[in-house]
Amino acid sequence: MYRTKVEPRVSETDGVGHINNTTIPVWLEAGRNPIFTLFTPDHSFENWRMIILNMNVDYVSQIYFGKDAEVLTWVNRIGNSSLELYEEIHQDGILCVKAKAVYVNFNIEKQKAETIPDSIRLELKKHLVEDTEVAAVSNGQ
Repeated sequence: MYRTKVEPRVSETDGVGHINNTTIPVWLEAGRNPIFTLFTPDHSFENWRMIILNMNVDYVSQIYFGKDAEVLTWVNRIGNSSLELYEEIHQDGILCVKAKAVYVNFNIEKQKAETIPDSIRLELKKHLVEDTEVAAVSNGQ
């Protein structure tokens, strides 16, 4: 699993006093940076490989300004050219967000999906989700 600390900003807080739901996809994307680096080590948009196909977010509990949050990112499934991520955001030991995202390894120049290279596949496998791991994190262990 990848772990990314997020420090909520005042500008992300809405009129109800919690972090606005439009901010959450941005935080989830920040948790994917190590995966983006695997596919595009130089971070150049001319060579960018990761194209999002789908994202689903479940808002479980409110997130507030003033306390750090943590984005946890696992690889749920690795296909031929695509991968599915499972993500959570926790704050103060509470599960606040659950999400899934599907990305494809896409060649922008050729405008087509390409097979995920074996070297990247091996690294992704190190972060495959295990049900017991998710249960432990969700229970604060």
